Amino acid sequence: MGQSLNYNAAMNNSGSQALVFAGSCDPESLALGNVKGKTVLCYAPEEASRWSPQLILPYAINYTIEAGAKGLIFAQYTANNLDSLVGCEGFMPCALVDFEIAHRIFSYWDMTENPVVMVSPAVSVVGNGVLSPRVASFSSRDPSLLFPGILKPDITAPGVNILAAVRGSYVFYSGTSMACPHVSAVTAMLKSVHPQWSPAMIKSAIVTTAYVTDRFGMPIQAEAVPRKLADPFDFGGGHIDPNRAVDPGLVYDVDAREYNKFFNCTLGYLGGCESYYLNLNLPSIAVPDLKDRVMLRRTVTNIGPAEATYHLVVEAPAGIDVSVEPSVINFTQSTSKSVTFMVTFTTRQRVQGGYTFGSLTWSDGSTHSVRIPIAVRTVIQDFVADTS
Repeated sequence: MGQSLNYNAAMNNSGSQALVFAGSCDPESLALGNVKGKTVLCYAPEEASRWSPQLILPYAINYTIEAGAKGLIFAQYTANNLDSLVGCEGFMPCALVDFEIAHRIFSYWDMTENPVVMVSPAVSVVGNGVLSPRVASFSSRDPSLLFPGILKPDITAPGVNILAAVRGSYVFYSGTSMACPHVSAVTAMLKSVHPQWSPAMIKSAIVTTAYVTDRFGMPIQAEAVPRKLADPFDFGGGHIDPNRAVDPGLVYDVDAREYNKFFNCTLGYLGGCESYYLNLNLPSIAVPDLKDRVMLRRTVTNIGPAEATYHLVVEAPAGIDVSVEPSVINFTQSTSKSVTFMVTFTTRQRVQGGYTFGSLTWSDGSTHSVRIPIAVRTVIQDFVADTS
């Protein structure tokens, strides 16, 4: 997989160019590789190998330009860094590829007497085999050091290589500043369709209707070294789905007074705050220190058909028993629209462990599937040193 920002090939030496492999994109390797006037394939400079992808690429571009190369094919574990290629504009065509594609190019260079590359204007190509969505390598992750009992992020949304408007032109940007407008737009849409919904209800609708599989029905992956299956610490409830969020069936609403209790706890004005953290009616559950058994509550409000029955589906975190009471919720015209259920987590392993993940889903068997993520960590002592 690769990407490029070569808008104007006429300005960037279009046609065929000699291809060389330099190994590392550092000044010494580029000089030894005789890259002047050629297109060079190279990897991260040695001194920058531990940096984030966004920081590495500008250094490689500068070194390559200084070496006199006429093109750059840069390889790193993630190719979702298109906005960093702006440093090539006006100097040379650049392409960003992952390690698999880089290996194929290297094999061609290694087995060909006079290897060349063809340079032409970049075009947008959507391949049938593209794995999407994926969590970007630079995306922020949980757990929070300050509030481990609050699962973050809430949701994931498109935020990589987004075409954005700037003064007099357009550029590609990546990051929260690109993902946030997508979520903001969905929030505005939901508020226009359901003006009576509270902010917490809108958030719940977005989180509980998100999807956690890619376009092929496989679990969403998270870019890293090595690439892994994404979990709630990577994407929260999953990838945002505006269409499903319009009709979530059930929502987890939060009264403003509950937020006040939470903030007073964070400021140290109240005691016994652990229960407030665990019982804040969020569309997620995080238990950072399960020593034996923990019980907490959640309340769902029916905003779908007045006559409805929801059955519980639990995906328990590994090594954890999860029980929920009640496990079936019946809504009728004569009953309350809100139902509180109790969730009990019991550890089966006496270990100082890491986090394991699961989910809790209320399903009416047809239209609505209301899913919240779960993250639980088992501990023996609050500090590892106490276990000795």
